Amino acid sequence: MQPIFITGIGTGIGKTLVSAIVTQALGATYWKPVQAGFDDGTDTGWVGERISRPEGRLLPEAYRLVMPASPHIAARQEGIVISLDKIVDQFEAIRNGAAGNPGDRKGGAPELVIEGAGGLFVPLNDQDFVLDLIRRLDATVILVSRNYLGSINHSLLTAEACRAHGLKVAGWIFNDQYGQYEHEIVQWSGLPSIASIPFTDHPDKAFVQAQAAIVRPALLRALGLPG
Repeated sequence: MQPIFITGIGTGIGKTLVSAIVTQALGATYWKPVQAGFDDGTDTGWVGERISRPEGRLLPEAYRLVMPASPHIAARQEGIVISLDKIVDQFEAIRNGAAGNPGDRKGGAPELVIEGAGGLFVPLNDQDFVLDLIRRLDATVILVSRNYLGSINHSLLTAEACRAHGLKVAGWIFNDQYGQYEHEIVQWSGLPSIASIPFTDHPDKAFVQAQAAIVRPALLRALGLPG
């Protein structure tokens, strides 16, 4: 099982949509270790409504927190501390229990798509950030960048943080269509583009599955997976 960690340049940039597309494209299992806020439903539920045959492909969160806030604040509100050890232990249990592939790929254990909370420097507790979790899981990162005014700066800072902390990055998946920033971000970051997801007002199951079919060949190449 190869852990693939979906993170991005900030909050509200389309990580859950990209996670659904990548999960569908790879026939993968989906896991959101830390969910903060679920008045409108969980990200796991959202993904499950948009991938094919979701049974057995959606894993329970390690932490499901009520407050829609930074995870360390939401956890503090409930009188708990998010533990990276607990998340890693759950990951090991997932990996050791993986047998066969419930998704669309054939043979071996399924890939695991892990969706982070916010960006790399979102605090999980008083000392650990999302990037620390990525390092503990030894995951390959896919970076999500949404095209908006200021996204060049946020994207290049994210890429530099990955480089400084030795994270393994497969490349960018761009989301939305504002401006023409993608070529510059790829050039200046030195990280390749995997795909560009067009804007839609209705990211429903049909959209996710259509985009997954388009993205799949480039995604397999970027991750070094067989077709």
